[in-house]
Amino acid sequence: MIEHSKYSNPLIERYAGKEMSYIFSDDNKYSIWRKLWVALAEAEKELGINITDEQIDEMKQHIYDISYDVVAKKEKELKHDVMAHIYEFGEKAPKARPIIHLGATSAFVDDNADLIQMHQALQLIRNKVLKCIENLSAFALKYKDLPTLGYTHLQPAQLTTVGKRACLWIQDLLMDLRELDYRLENIMLRGVKGTTGTQASFLELFKGDKEKVSKLDEAVTRKMGFEMSFPVTGQTYTRKYDWYIMETLCGIAQSAHKFGNDIRLLQHENELEEPFDESQVGSSAMPYKRNPMRSERMCSLSRYIIVNVSNSSITASTQWLERTLDDSANRRISIPEMFLAADGVLNLYINISSNIKVYPKIINQNVSKELPFMAVENILMKAVENGGDRQLIHEKLRKHSMDVKMAYREDIDLDLIQRIIEDPDIPITKDEVKDILNPIKYIGLSVDQVESFIKEHVEPILNKYSIVLKNIDAKINV
Repeated sequence: MIEHSKYSNPLIERYAGKEMSYIFSDDNKYSIWRKLWVALAEAEKELGINITDEQIDEMKQHIYDISYDVVAKKEKELKHDVMAHIYEFGEKAPKARPIIHLGATSAFVDDNADLIQMHQALQLIRNKVLKCIENLSAFALKYKDLPTLGYTHLQPAQLTTVGKRACLWIQDLLMDLRELDYRLENIMLRGVKGTTGTQASFLELFKGDKEKVSKLDEAVTRKMGFEMSFPVTGQTYTRKYDWYIMETLCGIAQSAHKFGNDIRLLQHENELEEPFDESQVGSSAMPYKRNPMRSERMCSLSRYIIVNVSNSSITASTQWLERTLDDSANRRISIPEMFLAADGVLNLYINISSNIKVYPKIINQNVSKELPFMAVENILMKAVENGGDRQLIHEKLRKHSMDVKMAYREDIDLDLIQRIIEDPDIPITKDEVKDILNPIKYIGLSVDQVESFIKEHVEPILNKYSIVLKNIDAKINV
């Protein structure tokens, strides 16, 4: 229930999905803290510290049983959130109280939990990127041979196809997917490193046994489901690592922004349209409007991510020695919000890409308007083949093209093809021109590129993650 007397974060209430919101919820974060304390106690017991199964079982029984009112009251007194949670956990598990957080510093739960949350969030992001790729792949194959105007400098250039253009969007997402997979495969925990990263407290706990200290770090890391921890840390793991993760989200935002801009431009041309619900209102003043609000929202959130990535860069570069605390308040806000925004972006991307409306009639009209200008080179070659003077024909075609272009600007209707056919200095027939004006002749290898790209680069990935894709709603409501 939203409390309307308080600020409501739009990322949670309007944009991000429930899964991502849960990942960065207090319930998830602080239950991870307790799992870390359990893993630490288990590993210390296995390595000879006097900790009982009864104590560990008592801790496990209260992993999800958190009295936030008690925590809040204690934190107000202590001005320390970790100590407040240790106190509350100890109240719930009194037999385990003496050994909770044994030998650890606050960063043990703070940093490790942050990394675990980011790992969970990256998995969700990865799955949603896959769904976008799947949607766009079906779209690309469906429209692989529909000729459309290609643009450079936002001016009509050579033809491409609707499906070929979609492959450009997919390729960007494939690059993002590779980066996501790399981050997921190489994610590390902070591990069990002590107050300044020297593990001195654990060396004392194990009476100088270096091997047990090393095994403790490895055991806790494995118990939390990970293979690696940072080889060295200060009190915290290097904040440069956050920047790498945020850069990955930034890359996704770039891809989404490009896609959103393209949809908005093409919707302006009436060639494509994002989903528009039956009861949707485009404007409070203009009832006829069909604004591309999903794409606009996606671009808006993407811009937030792209700009906010500099936050983690500044934090990483301004840390002092083994650590300062000026990163803490910033990271509490910036890291969750980057993921929540990215989730909102991908929910929109999935929604739009699942049901892009294509209007072939308008596309064909736009192609027909520009194709005569693109065809003049082929007309020139055919006319020369028919015995014409190449230099004279070139000049005539140039003059006709310029006249028609200027007529368009002055709202004068001139037919370039008709002028060419009627020009006695250009030896070419109406049927020959008609054959030259077939749009399929101007799309190059577009169809082959779509088919080979999907087959060689996309299908292997979609097949690999087929089970994951089945569990993602194809039409996320936004």
